Amino acid sequence: MKEKLYTIELMDAVKSGDECPFCYLERKLEQEAIEFVLGSSYMESDIRDMTDKQGFCRKHTKIMFDYGNSLGNAWILKSRMEYLRKQLKKEMEGFTPSKPSFFGKMKKSDSSGNGITSWVRGQESHCYVCGRVNETYRRMLDTFVYLAKKDHEFLDLIKQSKGFCIHHFGDLIEVCEEGLGEKEKGEWFPVLFELTEKNLERVQGDINWFIEKYDYRNQDADWKDSKDAVQRTMQKIVGGYPADPVFKNQK
Repeated sequence: MKEKLYTIELMDAVKSGDECPFCYLERKLEQEAIEFVLGSSYMESDIRDMTDKQGFCRKHTKIMFDYGNSLGNAWILKSRMEYLRKQLKKEMEGFTPSKPSFFGKMKKSDSSGNGITSWVRGQESHCYVCGRVNETYRRMLDTFVYLAKKDHEFLDLIKQSKGFCIHHFGDLIEVCEEGLGEKEKGEWFPVLFELTEKNLERVQGDINWFIEKYDYRNQDADWKDSKDAVQRTMQKIVGGYPADPVFKNQK
């Protein structure tokens, strides 16, 4: 099947030889989002309006700092701080402390009725970069289902891959359950399950041998494929790239 624009990125990820093509895609999408928000877009009013309201999670705030572009960060932070101060002032002006009661002391603390706490938790629940990445990631999952239905060669390509991390495997099974027909499920699920089990076993063997290599009796033995077993095992279990260098602005 001839590749179309929206399938190219997924196909490239599958062909990359990575432990998980969706980890590969998420990293690419995340880095593109950081480059976008700290590029000239931070001067655009519509983008600034979104970053003011959505803000950034702790993880992506740190990545933005590490990336560089202090002036870009400063403009975004200035505008976000102004928005937060204005909204928080309204919350504080409308705040009414709850009255202590005997029964209240007997119960565990419950801040669900506290407007300020609810507002803060609400601000922590969204992130401009997370939202941008997740939106495209979900489309990539849908693209996987589309290729599974339309491209018979895609199945062979998946069989030759290293499978998926457990986190993304769960997402993949969910979208395949929703999007594939009964016949397609009968074809794809056995492949996905066998592929996952085989590659988890492979990585298990690597981490086992990594440990065995520290036995003095194996000091002269070959490392085989285990030198990077710790980071690859971490990726298989939770996703991501723990050994990645800091993502920095190269311009």
